[in-house]
Amino acid sequence: MGTGSSTDARTGAGGESEALRELTEALGAPAPPGLAAVPPEELGVLTRALHARRETRAAGLNDAAEEALKLVPALARGPVRRILFR
Repeated sequence: MGTGSSTDARTGAGGESEALRELTEALGAPAPPGLAAVPPEELGVLTRALHARRETRAAGLNDAAEEALKLVPALARGPVRRILFR
């Protein structure tokens, strides 16, 4: 048994943990180098928080767009909605 067996199980081929890869995907950019030292459980919390925040923001933007469509005359709302939200 090696002393780092649990670490080896969480670490992929490039020395990067699965949790760090998931965070990097969620960010859409390389994660800051210091995050490599953060435990995988905490990276998971950060990744879930990032996803939740993006979902909240998207819902808010959809609500705002629907509210803005109320300013468009009723007959034009359908075509405007199709143009904006293809």
